[in-house]
Amino acid sequence: MMNLKDILYKVSLDVVIGATDVDVNDIHFDSRAIQNGDVFVALKGTAVDGHEYIEKAVALGAKVIVLEDLPDYQDESVTYVQVVNAHNALALMASNYYQNPSKQLKLIGVTGTNGKTTTTSLLYQLFKRSGFKTGLISTVEILIDEKVVSTKHTTPDPLTINKHLADMVAIGVDFCFMEVSSHGIAQERVAGLEFTGGIFTNLSHDHLDYHNSFAEYRDVKKRFFDELPKRAFVLTNLDDKNGAIMLQNTRAKKLGYALKTFTDYRAQIIENQFGGLLLKINDQEVWSKMIGQFNAYNVLAIYACAIELGLDSTEVLEVISQLEGVSGRFQYFTTVEDRVTAIVDYAHTPDALKNVLETINAIRTRNEKVITVVGCGGDRDKTKRPKMAHIAAALSDQVIFTSDNPRTEDPQSILDDMEAGVQPQDYKKTITIIDRRQAIKAAAKIADKNDIILIAGKGHETYQEINGVRSDFNDRTIIADFLKQLNK
Repeated sequence: MMNLKDILYKVSLDVVIGATDVDVNDIHFDSRAIQNGDVFVALKGTAVDGHEYIEKAVALGAKVIVLEDLPDYQDESVTYVQVVNAHNALALMASNYYQNPSKQLKLIGVTGTNGKTTTTSLLYQLFKRSGFKTGLISTVEILIDEKVVSTKHTTPDPLTINKHLADMVAIGVDFCFMEVSSHGIAQERVAGLEFTGGIFTNLSHDHLDYHNSFAEYRDVKKRFFDELPKRAFVLTNLDDKNGAIMLQNTRAKKLGYALKTFTDYRAQIIENQFGGLLLKINDQEVWSKMIGQFNAYNVLAIYACAIELGLDSTEVLEVISQLEGVSGRFQYFTTVEDRVTAIVDYAHTPDALKNVLETINAIRTRNEKVITVVGCGGDRDKTKRPKMAHIAAALSDQVIFTSDNPRTEDPQSILDDMEAGVQPQDYKKTITIIDRRQAIKAAAKIADKNDIILIAGKGHETYQEINGVRSDFNDRTIIADFLKQLNK
């Protein structure tokens, strides 16, 4: 149990009806989880308004209701706490309830359109290999040192974040690396957390179904750095045109990393091949198993972060040479018999798809075909669909448009949106197969010796969502099975 006054510390209160010097059990924003003596926080969401479930929460035993709009009827046995922003209040309350765990370890947030998962995951690997107890909160998984916890969101809700951070503190975790999404910032999920540092990867077209404009999307990302404390540090990609913008109003120590711009941390690509990258970082050479220019930025970012956190540069470079890639991020294998290379990547934005295809084209010999299988998610930003199709067709020899996660949308409608972006000179390169499994099978059949197949969009995901139902679906195992069948 915890006293309500302690839970409400630093929360901006408008009106309080009832006693605050009371002990409560737990905090929930889902009324179905309420038990006797709990706090219910009524959140206004895009689809559901928690205020509609206040009576239900009270009936289940809620002792305190935190809300933005007071109801006409108030139960005399319940304390009502009116706040300006319930999302912000929940985040602050969650930190207080779990004894502010972000202050008891070094928490690093990574934000940007692409590279968040790779950067956080590589940092986790680097610090684990360097002998530290380490935590990870990412799209792919949550790791409490070596304990694996499944996750559904890039940035979880504040209660989940703080619970996991508290679990990390309890076992002595020193560093935690966390993806910070634009949704997570906009919905106040990271409010109340104390970050030791923040990393900006890049910014390109994404989530414009949620954010009204690219400028709004950019400014939400910027807000993360604006709110960092003076004792924190910011590492920003100064080769990205928005990199310097992230530094404009931050109080934190300002640092840059780049391949093309003179700044604090610099790298040069000496070799780039399917076997990996040879980089020169601040005049020291290192071999990385990562592939492509976009991964050169990721490797440079983790190097810079490690140095800012006090690690030795020579030891960091040695560990970097041992790091493995992240599941579903430029994950590739080659069949022995026909030397067909299959690549699975999470690229689901125009810029990410362009980066992957440009990397493939930079490495290839031009004596082989690049066959791309790609789709776009349903119930998401429609404006990126023609752009992704245009990029795929322009940078591939053959393209198969197919379903990604259609969700509640008509798959054919999604594909129609994509096809509108194909230029006339590329029409003959493209075919459409709605069924993703059949599309991958077609790519395997089309491939000749030495060809390269890129399957983009889903990466690490092990499901496909159609009409609200998630079915088992793994691009990596499906393409591997089809290529094995063809080689028999």
